[in-house]
Amino acid sequence: MSNQIKFNSDIDIDFADRTAILKLIKHTPASQQRDSELVLHNTGVYVTDIPVDPFKSIASLDYKTAESRGYMKLDFLNVGLYEKVKNEQHLEHLMHTDPLWDIFNNNQELWAQLIHVNNHWNVLKKMPEPVDSVPRLAMFLAIIRPAKRHLIGLPWAEVAKTIWEKTDDSYYFKKAHGIAYAHLVVVNMNLICEGVSYGHS
Repeated sequence: MSNQIKFNSDIDIDFADRTAILKLIKHTPASQQRDSELVLHNTGVYVTDIPVDPFKSIASLDYKTAESRGYMKLDFLNVGLYEKVKNEQHLEHLMHTDPLWDIFNNNQELWAQLIHVNNHWNVLKKMPEPVDSVPRLAMFLAIIRPAKRHLIGLPWAEVAKTIWEKTDDSYYFKKAHGIAYAHLVVVNMNLICEGVSYGHS
Protein backbone atom coordinates (compact mmCIF):
# COMPACT_ATOMS: atom_id res chain seq x y z
CA MET A 1 0.00 0.00 0.00
CA SER A 2 1.32 3.43 -0.93
CA ASN A 3 1.75 6.02 1.78
CA GLN A 4 1.72 8.84 -0.76
CA ILE A 5 -0.83 11.53 0.05
CA LYS A 6 -2.83 12.75 -2.92
CA PHE A 7 -3.06 16.53 -2.87
CA ASN A 8 -5.98 18.20 -4.60
CA SER A 9 -6.03 21.99 -4.72
CA ASP A 10 -8.44 24.46 -6.22
CA ILE A 11 -7.18 27.89 -5.23
CA ASP A 12 -8.47 31.00 -6.98
CA ILE A 13 -7.01 34.43 -6.20
CA ASP A 14 -8.71 37.54 -7.57
CA PHE A 15 -6.83 40.62 -8.78
CA ALA A 16 -7.84 43.88 -10.38
CA ASP A 17 -4.93 43.24 -12.78
CA ARG A 18 -3.26 39.82 -12.63
CA THR A 19 -0.38 40.93 -14.85
CA ALA A 20 0.81 43.32 -12.13
CA ILE A 21 1.36 40.54 -9.60
CA LEU A 22 2.82 38.15 -12.18
CA LYS A 23 5.56 40.71 -12.89
CA LEU A 24 6.59 40.52 -9.25
CA ILE A 25 6.81 36.77 -8.67
CA LYS A 26 8.73 33.95 -10.28
CA HIS A 27 6.18 31.59 -11.84
CA THR A 28 5.53 29.09 -14.61
CA PRO A 29 2.27 29.39 -16.59
CA ALA A 30 0.13 26.28 -16.39
CA SER A 31 -0.87 24.31 -19.47
CA GLN A 32 -3.83 22.28 -20.66
CA GLN A 33 -4.52 19.76 -23.40
CA ARG A 34 -6.59 21.04 -26.30
CA ASP A 35 -7.03 18.95 -29.45
CA SER A 36 -4.04 16.81 -28.44
CA GLU A 37 -1.84 19.89 -28.12
CA LEU A 38 -0.38 21.47 -25.00
CA VAL A 39 -1.56 25.09 -24.77
CA LEU A 40 -1.47 27.90 -22.23
CA HIS A 41 -3.97 27.64 -19.36
CA ASN A 42 -6.08 30.80 -19.13
CA THR A 43 -5.46 31.55 -15.44
CA GLY A 44 -3.26 28.89 -13.83
CA VAL A 45 0.33 29.38 -12.66
CA TYR A 46 2.85 27.46 -10.57
CA VAL A 47 5.07 29.29 -8.10
CA THR A 48 7.09 26.16 -7.33
CA ASP A 49 9.40 24.23 -9.67
CA ILE A 50 7.68 22.21 -12.38
CA PRO A 51 8.96 20.77 -15.70
CA VAL A 52 8.81 23.42 -18.44
CA ASP A 53 8.30 23.10 -22.19
CA PRO A 54 11.38 24.98 -23.48
CA PHE A 55 9.68 26.01 -26.71
CA LYS A 56 6.40 27.30 -25.26
CA SER A 57 7.65 28.45 -21.82
CA ILE A 58 4.70 26.77 -20.11
CA ALA A 59 4.47 23.73 -17.86
CA SER A 60 5.24 20.57 -19.83
CA LEU A 61 2.62 18.70 -17.81
CA ASP A 62 -1.01 19.59 -18.39
CA TYR A 63 -2.68 20.82 -15.20
CA LYS A 64 -4.61 17.59 -14.57
CA THR A 65 -1.50 15.43 -14.85
CA ALA A 66 0.44 17.94 -12.76
CA GLU A 67 -2.16 17.81 -10.00
CA SER A 68 -2.04 14.00 -9.95
CA ARG A 69 1.71 14.27 -9.39
CA GLY A 70 1.39 16.70 -6.50
CA TYR A 71 2.00 20.04 -8.19
CA MET A 72 -0.19 22.88 -6.86
CA LYS A 73 -1.70 25.23 -9.44
CA LEU A 74 -2.89 28.68 -8.43
CA ASP A 75 -5.51 30.43 -10.55
CA PHE A 76 -4.88 34.16 -10.77
CA LEU A 77 -8.09 35.77 -11.97
CA ASN A 78 -8.79 39.23 -13.33
CA VAL A 79 -11.81 40.77 -11.59
CA GLY A 80 -12.35 44.30 -12.88
CA LEU A 81 -14.72 45.05 -10.02
CA TYR A 82 -11.73 45.51 -7.73
CA GLU A 83 -10.65 48.54 -9.75
CA LYS A 84 -13.53 50.35 -8.02
CA VAL A 85 -12.20 49.52 -4.53
CA LYS A 86 -10.10 52.34 -3.06
CA ASN A 87 -7.98 50.41 -0.56
CA GLU A 88 -7.99 47.51 1.90
CA GLN A 89 -10.09 49.38 4.44
CA HIS A 90 -12.67 50.18 1.79
CA LEU A 91 -12.79 46.51 0.78
CA GLU A 92 -13.30 45.41 4.40
CA HIS A 93 -16.16 47.90 4.72
CA LEU A 94 -17.78 46.72 1.49
CA MET A 95 -17.50 43.05 2.50
CA HIS A 96 -18.90 43.44 6.00
CA THR A 97 -21.69 45.94 5.37
CA ASP A 98 -25.07 44.26 5.01
CA PRO A 99 -26.33 45.28 1.55
CA LEU A 100 -29.84 46.47 0.77
CA TRP A 101 -31.06 42.97 -0.10
CA ASP A 102 -34.70 43.97 -0.69
CA ILE A 103 -33.78 46.51 -3.35
CA PHE A 104 -31.79 43.97 -5.37
CA ASN A 105 -34.37 41.20 -4.96
CA ASN A 106 -37.04 43.47 -6.43
CA ASN A 107 -35.18 45.46 -9.09
CA GLN A 108 -34.15 43.63 -12.24
CA GLU A 109 -32.13 46.59 -13.50
CA LEU A 110 -29.96 46.59 -10.37
CA TRP A 111 -29.68 42.80 -10.33
CA ALA A 112 -28.41 42.96 -13.91
CA GLN A 113 -25.39 44.96 -12.69
CA LEU A 114 -24.22 42.21 -10.33
CA ILE A 115 -21.19 40.08 -11.14
CA HIS A 116 -21.76 36.31 -11.52
CA VAL A 117 -25.58 36.43 -11.08
CA ASN A 118 -26.66 39.17 -13.49
CA ASN A 119 -28.03 36.74 -16.10
CA HIS A 120 -30.12 34.73 -13.63
CA TRP A 121 -33.00 37.03 -12.70
CA ASN A 122 -35.42 34.35 -13.90
CA VAL A 123 -33.96 31.89 -11.37
CA LEU A 124 -34.21 34.47 -8.58
CA LYS A 125 -37.90 34.92 -9.33
CA LYS A 126 -38.48 31.15 -9.12
CA MET A 127 -37.16 30.93 -5.57
CA PRO A 128 -39.96 31.00 -2.96
CA GLU A 129 -37.82 33.01 -0.54
CA PRO A 130 -35.53 36.00 -1.16
CA VAL A 131 -31.76 36.01 -1.36
CA ASP A 132 -31.12 38.05 1.78
CA SER A 133 -27.92 36.72 3.34
CA VAL A 134 -24.44 35.59 2.33
CA PRO A 135 -25.29 31.88 2.90
CA ARG A 136 -28.37 32.15 0.69
CA LEU A 137 -26.42 34.07 -1.94
CA ALA A 138 -23.75 31.35 -1.88
CA MET A 139 -26.44 28.71 -2.41
CA PHE A 140 -27.92 30.79 -5.23
CA LEU A 141 -24.53 30.87 -6.93
CA ALA A 142 -24.36 27.09 -6.59
CA ILE A 143 -27.92 26.45 -7.72
CA ILE A 144 -27.34 28.10 -11.10
CA ARG A 145 -24.62 25.52 -11.89
CA PRO A 146 -25.78 22.56 -14.02
CA ALA A 147 -25.43 19.91 -11.32
CA LYS A 148 -27.78 21.68 -8.90
CA ARG A 149 -30.39 23.28 -11.13
CA HIS A 150 -32.91 20.64 -10.06
CA LEU A 151 -33.06 22.46 -6.70
CA ILE A 152 -34.44 25.66 -8.24
CA GLY A 153 -37.79 26.55 -6.72
CA LEU A 154 -37.25 24.78 -3.39
CA PRO A 155 -37.14 26.57 -0.01
CA TRP A 156 -33.62 27.41 1.12
CA ALA A 157 -33.84 24.92 4.00
CA GLU A 158 -34.36 22.13 1.46
CA VAL A 159 -31.69 23.46 -0.87
CA ALA A 160 -29.19 23.51 2.01
CA LYS A 161 -29.51 19.74 2.57
CA THR A 162 -27.76 18.77 -0.68
CA ILE A 163 -26.44 21.89 -2.37
CA TRP A 164 -22.81 21.25 -1.34
CA GLU A 165 -22.75 17.53 -2.03
CA LYS A 166 -20.14 16.52 -4.58
CA THR A 167 -21.36 15.27 -7.93
CA ASP A 168 -19.37 13.58 -10.67
CA ASP A 169 -21.81 13.93 -13.54
CA SER A 170 -21.90 17.71 -13.99
CA TYR A 171 -20.34 21.01 -12.94
CA TYR A 172 -21.05 22.00 -9.35
CA PHE A 173 -19.84 24.61 -6.86
CA LYS A 174 -17.86 23.83 -3.74
CA LYS A 175 -19.03 25.63 -0.60
CA ALA A 176 -15.76 27.56 -0.31
CA HIS A 177 -16.24 28.92 -3.82
CA GLY A 178 -19.87 29.75 -3.16
CA ILE A 179 -19.08 31.76 -0.03
CA ALA A 180 -16.14 33.54 -1.66
CA TYR A 181 -18.15 34.47 -4.75
CA ALA A 182 -21.05 35.59 -2.54
CA HIS A 183 -18.79 38.05 -0.72
CA LEU A 184 -17.68 39.44 -4.09
CA VAL A 185 -21.33 39.97 -5.08
CA VAL A 186 -21.91 41.74 -1.74
CA VAL A 187 -18.98 44.03 -2.53
CA ASN A 188 -20.61 44.70 -5.90
CA MET A 189 -23.97 45.46 -4.23
CA ASN A 190 -22.43 47.91 -1.80
CA LEU A 191 -20.41 49.62 -4.53
CA ILE A 192 -23.65 50.14 -6.44
CA CYS A 193 -25.24 51.59 -3.30
CA GLU A 194 -22.25 53.95 -3.13
CA GLY A 195 -23.03 55.00 -6.67
CA VAL A 196 -20.41 52.93 -8.49
CA SER A 197 -21.86 50.75 -11.26
CA TYR A 198 -19.83 47.72 -12.27
CA GLY A 199 -19.00 47.71 -15.96
CA HIS A 200 -19.94 51.33 -16.42
CA SER A 201 -17.59 54.29 -16.29
